[in-house]
Amino acid sequence: MLKINNITKKFGSKTVLNGVSLTVNKGEIAVLLGSSGVGKSTLLRVLSDLDRADSGTLYFNNKQLDPVTMHKQHLVGMVFQQFNLFEHLSVEQNITLALEKVAGKTTQEALKIAHTLLEHYGLADKANTSINQLSGGQKQRLAIARSLAMKPEIVCLDEPTSALDPLLTTHVGNTITQLAREGYIVLVATHDTGLLDKLDCTIYLMEDGNIVQTAANVDFKTHPEKYPLIAQFVSGTIA
Repeated sequence: MLKINNITKKFGSKTVLNGVSLTVNKGEIAVLLGSSGVGKSTLLRVLSDLDRADSGTLYFNNKQLDPVTMHKQHLVGMVFQQFNLFEHLSVEQNITLALEKVAGKTTQEALKIAHTLLEHYGLADKANTSINQLSGGQKQRLAIARSLAMKPEIVCLDEPTSALDPLLTTHVGNTITQLAREGYIVLVATHDTGLLDKLDCTIYLMEDGNIVQTAANVDFKTHPEKYPLIAQFVSGTIA
């Protein structure tokens, strides 16, 4: 279980996260929904120790942890909006690099892990391919595989459909669903309301650094009138 408690983050005089709290259990998907600049990606970056919160606490399995410890224990895997793959390395090397340099795996151990993940994500035949020869969907699958190589407990995906053709949204939804079924705690930051149709998740609508409304997706679909702010965002009647 991941518990985020009262996280606040400022950049200069601007408050980007204003006391954000939520809990996500193993095998669950939390969707941070909102327009650009509301704090969705910053919350994922705080979890990944890419940004430091000014205040607040993080708990994993009821134990308080700071982001540095979470980072050292590789508890969080991050899939970036633009994938952040190493363009000068092959598909295989994008996975093995951190395993060897950070996790201390031997070359053979790293290759075994990489090949297992590439097989799982349908990229086994691309192991020696350069990154610029991959499609957007293949790059995303590689980014997910790379994030899982370090065996995290939590997977964060930042705008997973923004760099892809809209036709791939269903595939993205299936991939996220499979991560949850495999037992990962999954957090997704998105403004893409179409992705909601593909996920069994809890929606956290964010505005101005706050979570302003929360709903189980199944409840929202059944009774949207109970969640007017989410309904307005999904219908496009608010920014």
